[in-house]
Amino acid sequence: MADIKQQVESFSSRAEDIVDRVGQPLKPYIPAFGRFLIVATFLEDALRITTQWSDQVAYMQDYRYFPRGISHLFLALNVVVMFGASGCVIARRYTDYAVYGLLGVVVAQALGYGLIFDLSFFLRNLSVIGGLVMVLSDSQAKQKRMFAALPQLSESNRRTYLQLAGRILLIFLFIGSAFHGEWSLVRILTSLLGLVACIMVAVGFKAKWSAMFLVLFLSVFNVLINNFWSVTHNHFKRDFLKYDFFQTLSIVGGFLLLVSMGPGGYSIDEKKKEF
Repeated sequence: MADIKQQVESFSSRAEDIVDRVGQPLKPYIPAFGRFLIVATFLEDALRITTQWSDQVAYMQDYRYFPRGISHLFLALNVVVMFGASGCVIARRYTDYAVYGLLGVVVAQALGYGLIFDLSFFLRNLSVIGGLVMVLSDSQAKQKRMFAALPQLSESNRRTYLQLAGRILLIFLFIGSAFHGEWSLVRILTSLLGLVACIMVAVGFKAKWSAMFLVLFLSVFNVLINNFWSVTHNHFKRDFLKYDFFQTLSIVGGFLLLVSMGPGGYSIDEKKKEF
C-alpha cells in the first residue's frame, strides 16, 4: 500500500513539473485573463440591457410591477455599476469598491427579477460571487486597508479567509449542473470526476490542478451546452443560453485566478508545505 502511495505521489509530482514547464510562458497573463472572464457576465448583461432597453423596461413594469420611474432608475443604475465596476476590476483600480458594487448588482438583480428562489440561478450566482471573492482576495496582497482606523484582521489573514470562501463558492455551479439533465454512463463518469475535483478544490488538495481540470471541463461543457450562437429561431432561448454561457465564463475566470494564486493558507496543500 505504501509503495502504491509513493508511486502515485511520484507520478503526481512529475505531472506537476511538466505542466509547470509547459504553462510557464502563460503564467504572467493568467491573472489578467481570469479577471476579464470573471466580469464577462456583467459586461454582457450591461450590454444586453442597453440594447434591449425597451423590452427590459416593459418586463420590469408589466411582470415585476415596478413603477415607471423606478424601473428606469433600477436598470440604469445596474448598467452604470456593471460597466464601471467591471472596468475597474480589469484595470485593477479601486478593486475593493468595484467588487462590492458587483456583489450589490448580483443581489439587486436576484430580488429585482424575482429569481432569488430559482435553485439553478442561486447556485450559479454563488459561483459568480466566488469569482468576485477571489478578485477581492487577490487585491488584498496589493492594497492597504480601506478603513485603517477600524480594527481588522491582518492582510494575510483576510486574504486567507477570502481564498477559502472563494474556492468553496466556486464549486456550486458544478454541483448544480452535475445533477441536472439526462443521465448516461459518460455523464455519470464525468460528473463523478468533476465532483472529486470540486472536493479537492474545496479542501485545497492539489487545488491548482483540480481547478485546471474544472477550467477545461467547464469550457468544453459551455461550448457544447450553452451554444447560443446556434439558436436563431428562438430569441428568448438564445438570451437564456447566452446568459448561462457568460456566467460560466465568469466562473472559469474564478478558477483561473485560483490556479494563479493557489488555494491559500487554509488548505491541505499549504499544510503539507509546513512539514
